[in-house]
Amino acid sequence: MRPLTPDQLNPAILKVQYAVRGELAIKAEELREKLLDDKHGLPFNKVISSNIGNPQQKGLDQPALTFPRQVAALMEYPPLAELVQGKWPQDVLDRAKELQEHIGSIGAYSHSKGVPFIRKSVAKFIEERDGFPSDPEDIFLTAGASAGVSLILNTLITPNVTGVLIPIPQYPLYTATLAQYSGVALPYHLSEPNGWSTSLEEIETAVAKAEKEGIVPRALVVINPGNPTGAILDKKTMAEVVRLCEKHSLVLLADEVYQANLHRPDTHPFHSFKQVVRELQSPVPLFSFHSISKGVKGECGRRGGYFECTNISDEVRALLYKMASVTLCPPVSGQIALDCLVRPPRPGQPSYEQYKKETDTIHAALRHRTQLMAQRLNSLPGVSCVDSPGALYLYPKIELPDKAIEEAQRQGKSPDTLYALELLEETGICVVPGSGFGQKDGEHHYRLTCLCPGVEEYVSALENFHKKFVAKYGGL
Repeated sequence: MRPLTPDQLNPAILKVQYAVRGELAIKAEELREKLLDDKHGLPFNKVISSNIGNPQQKGLDQPALTFPRQVAALMEYPPLAELVQGKWPQDVLDRAKELQEHIGSIGAYSHSKGVPFIRKSVAKFIEERDGFPSDPEDIFLTAGASAGVSLILNTLITPNVTGVLIPIPQYPLYTATLAQYSGVALPYHLSEPNGWSTSLEEIETAVAKAEKEGIVPRALVVINPGNPTGAILDKKTMAEVVRLCEKHSLVLLADEVYQANLHRPDTHPFHSFKQVVRELQSPVPLFSFHSISKGVKGECGRRGGYFECTNISDEVRALLYKMASVTLCPPVSGQIALDCLVRPPRPGQPSYEQYKKETDTIHAALRHRTQLMAQRLNSLPGVSCVDSPGALYLYPKIELPDKAIEEAQRQGKSPDTLYALELLEETGICVVPGSGFGQKDGEHHYRLTCLCPGVEEYVSALENFHKKFVAKYGGL
């Protein structure tokens, strides 16, 4: 019997890289286990997982919102309604009863595109947001936005022929999924000096390069608000992106999962690509993604999300339905959380005041942490950081001493990976090196979340480490 070895596996799998849960995350788990020993000998007492936007994880502990959790509890165990009658808000009881009538037991499969009633609620949410109609038949509920992205890319890609334009820096889901399906990543760089803005010239250059190399550009990914950058596109740029997609017959993939994470909404509002496409009366094929994992919900573990099809033919939509049917259905508990996302308590309803207080508190905390961290990081020698107007992250640029770069080369690592590993080993703070997101040659970054409580202590640890690291390797 020959043992199963990597050389017998799908070669595309060997090319998949996912830095957010890569070397740093694995090392962080090892250190977390070591901390269980009273004689661990480490210079810190906790590991802070700032590598991933996972608000409710242990150590970050963003509180769950009461309304969706109460609805979820009643859906999990309907007899609970009798016990909480008169104790829980009536709109919670009414919502659970309404969902039970349309879903039945959450232990049963739903429609492969998601519960029809919840898809109607999503369509209404989109109509209210954008001012344009939305058809529930164009809505696919998914196991988080990632599952929707994977489905669409799998459908679009002809192996080793199809290219997909992705922003650099990018969320590594895209390069990982492209590698899995043997698609070709076509990078276009965002402009850091201009607040990580999207450059049409960069996209045009990437398209021309791909065509010259015999790659067929099929789709353009835009992450808005950005991950890891936090940048938010203005409508003028969005319109230019749509026209560029028309020019090159590109499918537009709009990753909009951070649309509720706005730190300066008066000056940096969110606009959906669905709204812009409809205002322009554009024929561009568009897939728009959203999720329950971000915003202030942070229900990452429930795996809920959706994508909407715009300007997609019935024939293509039928093929997407066929592919969605292979996985039977998205998690029903995630669908219930999604219903609460798109139908939150309204003013005048019993749960509204508590819901508003909880969401306002989380928004304020994220805004404060982001601004404080950006200000303090920018004060460090050799560090520059765009004060992100959106999302959950900062992506500081770091200048590293020549000796640090040489040491990284000796260890066979990227310089920012060396920096991140030493940061983890000295402080317990886990970040993701910029090499995992993509960056220009010779530049170094890391991504960290703005989810960490005790931000003063957290930032102080970052500051002290940076100064010691620079001094250790001979200064800048």
